[in-house]
Amino acid sequence: QVQLVESGGGLVQPGGSLRLSCAASGSISRPNVMGWYRQAPGKQRELVATITSAHSTYSADFVKGRFTISRDNAKNTVYLQMNSLKPEDTAVYYCNLRNLPQSRGDYWGQGTQVTVSS
Repeated sequence: QVQLVESGGGLVQPGGSLRLSCAASGSISRPNVMGWYRQAPGKQRELVATITSAHSTYSADFVKGRFTISRDNAKNTVYLQMNSLKPEDTAVYYCNLRNLPQSRGDYWGQGTQVTVSS
């Protein structure tokens, strides 16, 4: 089993920044993919960004140029630096770890609330 603990969410004004962190522990395999997803009230969960243990990244088009995903393999921690935040970024942000091969596990954190409001 893998436990993921997110932190860094909060209330920020439009145009502001937040840095989310997610620390993983447990049966972590490598290679793996860690990522951030978000879900706004009444909306489906959507992928924000992913990063492999080899530091290959993917970001959704709607956050490119504003959000940056990174990770520290030694600490089993993934980060999401969020800049130029918009009200539509308001959501619960969830950390995900997928071991590779996928049969070795797919895990989720409890989520951290990000609210962008004036």
